[in-house]
Amino acid sequence: MSLLPSSRVVGTVLAFAAASATLFAASAAQAAPTAKPSKPTVVLVHGAWADGSSWAGVTRALQADGYTVTAPPNPLRGLQADAAYLASYLKTVKGPIVLAGHSYGGAVITEAATGNPNVKALVFVDAFIPDTGDSVLSLLTPKDGPAPDPNALFDAVPFPGAPEGVVDWYFKPAAFPSALANDLPKREAAVLAAAQRPIAVNAFVEKTGTPAWKTIPSWAVIGTEDHILPVALQTFMATRAKAHITKVKASHLSLISQPAAVAKVIRTAAHAKR
Repeated sequence: MSLLPSSRVVGTVLAFAAASATLFAASAAQAAPTAKPSKPTVVLVHGAWADGSSWAGVTRALQADGYTVTAPPNPLRGLQADAAYLASYLKTVKGPIVLAGHSYGGAVITEAATGNPNVKALVFVDAFIPDTGDSVLSLLTPKDGPAPDPNALFDAVPFPGAPEGVVDWYFKPAAFPSALANDLPKREAAVLAAAQRPIAVNAFVEKTGTPAWKTIPSWAVIGTEDHILPVALQTFMATRAKAHITKVKASHLSLISQPAAVAKVIRTAAHAKR
């Protein structure tokens, strides 16, 4: 007598198992909660004389709140080159993006985000917000006055492969604390000055094309104690861009001295309905 089940029994068992699996999958699908929309990726772009670590406090605050945060290097080789690099980087980021730029980084994101449908919000932090045909230098130059004297603030250093007449500008260490970091401890300001990354001078004179803020909602954080980028100029640029303005009592480095306030504005931009 065979102990093996007949083919009819085996077929019945397999059919029952298949039906049970189908019913279980359907029940599980009905019971599964509706997935919440994922938070946008926050991309932070540093300015001149800095690197991605300048966003450390903001990054920690946003990561603690569940955001994916990246702070890619800004090459500081010229506005068009820097914007092209960032635009290429942004194409690798999946899903919606909140793009923030500090200081010169504001000019870079203005150029780089144009035409990218994934960038849902721009956040400018003590930043340049240029319009078509503007340059950093033209924005800083008074209409009825002389251009700023670069020799008072910068040390010029040549670098290999530079176009004719182009050098790197380092902020003079003695001037760095009072100009950029006037609300930070002197020792911290001295460390920032020692670790600064220089910027090529052509970055200041290259002009902006079509600005991204004309089609992307914008927010602006303005440090009221900024000694390098006048508050009146920041307010003018932010108002022209129809940005939502938040003023904080901070130096040009509000992202370091007031990271919680800056992170709050970025969260607001991330939550805003389009």
